[in-house]
Amino acid sequence: MTEAFSQRRFGFAARLSGLYAAIFILGGVTLPFLPVWLAAKGLDARSIGLVLAAPMLLRVFAIPLAAGQADRRDALRGVIVVASLLTLAGYIAVGLSAGATAILIAFSFVALAYTPIMPLAESYALRGLTARGRAYGPVRLWGSAAFILGSFIAGFALDIIPAQHLIWLIVAACALLVLAAFLLEPLPAPPAPAHTPPPRKALLRDPAFIAVMAAASLLQGSHAMYYGFSALAWGAAGYDGTSIAALWALGVLAEIVLFALSARLPAYVSPVMLMLIGAAGGLVRWGAMALDPPGLALPWLQLLHALSFGASHLGAMMLIARIVPTGQGATAQGYLAIAMGAAMAAATGLSGLLFGAFGSPAYAAMALASVAGGACAGVAHRALRVALR
Repeated sequence: MTEAFSQRRFGFAARLSGLYAAIFILGGVTLPFLPVWLAAKGLDARSIGLVLAAPMLLRVFAIPLAAGQADRRDALRGVIVVASLLTLAGYIAVGLSAGATAILIAFSFVALAYTPIMPLAESYALRGLTARGRAYGPVRLWGSAAFILGSFIAGFALDIIPAQHLIWLIVAACALLVLAAFLLEPLPAPPAPAHTPPPRKALLRDPAFIAVMAAASLLQGSHAMYYGFSALAWGAAGYDGTSIAALWALGVLAEIVLFALSARLPAYVSPVMLMLIGAAGGLVRWGAMALDPPGLALPWLQLLHALSFGASHLGAMMLIARIVPTGQGATAQGYLAIAMGAAMAAATGLSGLLFGAFGSPAYAAMALASVAGGACAGVAHRALRVALR
């Protein structure tokens, strides 16, 4: 291997790591603190829920459209660049908007531009890293680390600047995303298929796949209250921005540890068991949050993110890998993304109504969603046993 090729291979991975870092810095700023900015702009809990639900609902249209353009034109990098530029323009429009209706319209434009970026980045990464013989995990970890950095930056900023100015920190993060997208290397043309693929089975007629999709959607949707309103609730309880960022970072760290150790889990920890563990973790976590726990309990509850999110996500991905026939992985992931987006949108809108009416006790609805998700995981287990007979 020549030195020039080694440098080129390192350059691809480094640039891709930069893209993941930029995506997750933006997420680390927006996910905990965009609701704080919306509240500072005068939106009530119901309006905040509607605004936050927009990207989860519009991804149903945006992801297939962007992915189709990227596939037809073999232009993953180009579509990522365009989507990043539109996201930057959209957030500038959000920052200049006044009133709930104008903000909702501008943020809906952001949702259409931004939601395809992560699935496109994953496709770009898997194709480019495979061609270069590089592992996915060490590159993807920079995203999780950057999320923590982004949340801390926003937390520190919240202690220094008025909440009404947080949107410009989000705009700055978008500018980093545009830069990272432009720095990506073009991908080589994909090889021609060696043979005609076999006809595809209807995934949406597979009871096991439907049950897994429902379970994953409910378990991830149970985080809607946390994603949308935890920063507002903790801020109202007297926690400063740095403390809120630290609590969010603790949850992400717990998730990272679980993924890092996932290859060492005992063989008897099946994918269904992971989803059931995630459901149990969500039940405990959200049930405790509904009781408005004391501050000393919050770090321990945040560690349960490794279960409520991490174990649920890991179990769902492992189950889909087992259920879905060869050649239908992308289709299955698309169906899952749409189902999860719809579930999260509904749960976020409901969370806005419940949080506005009841405050923290509204987390009880999220606990019920975890129970329902665990039940669907049990249905998936039974459906798989029937299919294997």
